[in-house]
Amino acid sequence: MYKQGKRFATSVMLVVMATLAVLLAACGSNPGSTTGSSKAPDDKQVFVYPVAGTPDLSDMDPAFASGPIGPTLIYTGLVQLNEKQQLIDQLAQSHSVSADGLTWTFKLRPNLKFSDGSPLTSQDIVYSINRALEPALKSPYAMVYLGLIKDADKLQTGAVKTLVDDSLLAPTPDTVKIITKQKAAYFLQTMTYVTSYPVNKKLVDKYGKNFVDHLGEGAGAGPFIMSKYDQGRQMTFTPNPYYYGPKPALKKVIMAYYKDSETIYKVYETNQVSYAKIATAKLASARNLPNNQFHLVPILGVQYYAMNYLAKPFNNIKIRQAFDLAINKDQIADKVLRGSAIPTNNIVPPGMPGHNPDLTGPAGVTSTKGDQAKAKQLFAEGLKEEGLTLSSLPPITLTIYATSQDDTNQAVAVQQMWQEVLGVQVKIDTVDVNKLFSELDSTTNNPNGLQMWSSYWKADYPDPQNWLTTLFAPESSFDNYNYGNNHAKDIADQKKALDLMRQADGEMDITTRLKLYNQAEQQVVNDAGWIPLYQMETGKALKPCVKGYDINAPFMPAPDSWSNIYISNDKPCTNV
Repeated sequence: MYKQGKRFATSVMLVVMATLAVLLAACGSNPGSTTGSSKAPDDKQVFVYPVAGTPDLSDMDPAFASGPIGPTLIYTGLVQLNEKQQLIDQLAQSHSVSADGLTWTFKLRPNLKFSDGSPLTSQDIVYSINRALEPALKSPYAMVYLGLIKDADKLQTGAVKTLVDDSLLAPTPDTVKIITKQKAAYFLQTMTYVTSYPVNKKLVDKYGKNFVDHLGEGAGAGPFIMSKYDQGRQMTFTPNPYYYGPKPALKKVIMAYYKDSETIYKVYETNQVSYAKIATAKLASARNLPNNQFHLVPILGVQYYAMNYLAKPFNNIKIRQAFDLAINKDQIADKVLRGSAIPTNNIVPPGMPGHNPDLTGPAGVTSTKGDQAKAKQLFAEGLKEEGLTLSSLPPITLTIYATSQDDTNQAVAVQQMWQEVLGVQVKIDTVDVNKLFSELDSTTNNPNGLQMWSSYWKADYPDPQNWLTTLFAPESSFDNYNYGNNHAKDIADQKKALDLMRQADGEMDITTRLKLYNQAEQQVVNDAGWIPLYQMETGKALKPCVKGYDINAPFMPAPDSWSNIYISNDKPCTNV
């Protein structure tokens, strides 16, 4: 999740990804267990999900959603992922693909309805996908996740006016057909992202983009509706009476917003929330929480630094490699993050299909401790190639936004490593997350944009395409680093990596496909496309009264899973 929001952890981005939690009303001794506990009364069936940051209602429009947190409460897709990262039919009761791999057919469940009780048919689905792709809407994510659909690119340029009855077909009210421009084994995975989820056309026709101010009037078909919005504070969701699946057991889900993860853990300790991501400084004390409240959960996400290939001095591969190899990632994980992270040279993390355990860092360095002698050598060679000296080196700024003290501490530690190894004093610029998003957007194709920034990517779906083509292809809105879109001396190697990605995207044989992605990833790492730092292991705390919630799941509960999540009478719990 780097989505503007997911891309920074962040977290997406989210990210980086937003910190979440749950506020409830009575609790039990084994989080996630549904045995041996009595259910609390209805007025205590409240699950409050804290988020670090400020609420943004635009994120509740599927075309603009930066992460599957709130939107998956009120919208559902043709297909989705369950808590085990398995693809499941959702609005669809079945799906199939033609022999040529280009036409995907979805048969809908019977009697689907939006949350206002109006019918949801195949026409609503093709309308919503087409809406997301319309250039006038300016969705930042539509082409990333829906760009495989035939003629989507022509819609962007105005060569065609609509994809409905072109590549988006609704031959019967319960049948959707989508034609793709090429064979792509990962197409169904892209359809699990919220961009493709249907929105009620009546609301869009009535309110335009402002329909997000009226979500309670039947915006989606998910298990909940947004019943209340307290601007700047929280969103309240209540069960959708027309939901087609098993109904939620909870009577309320509250998304409460807090300044940062440190604040969230403080309110968790005082029983104001029932779930919390734990700041590194609190990990030691959190491990002592009674009743099995503490959990250390690996995340399918990577924290990294990105560099603008068009901005000097990062147009030079040796300088990029030097900045990578000067960092001792083991020290960051052990000393700064207190063992709550796994240092890595990889882009595709462990736990993802296509993870390459044999990948090496830049210049063939295998250790995640870096190679400080090699870094000095490469830096000197790179300066010479660019006609620079240490004194004539342009000022370098690392731009970050901090959702916790950990983010700041990490940046300061790396700043010191660059100073000690390379002799470079890098300035740290901490900015508001919205400013960082804005500056990132203006960095694409811009040598005067950001030079270097801290970011985070968390998987949208379990496929290496989401880590490679999605992030590094110049046609992607996420390629703010301008990888493959520059005049560097190593551009041929960058294009080689992109060719491997695109070949893998269309390869249907899984063994061949993953081998191609491995080769592409190795080339990107050689190019220092990113400076991967670590895969997070996030500490989470869950009040014992929360039953049926899978604390280890990398994604939000699947829509039908909310029927298994409830509040028990066990203690401790929240003060709702």
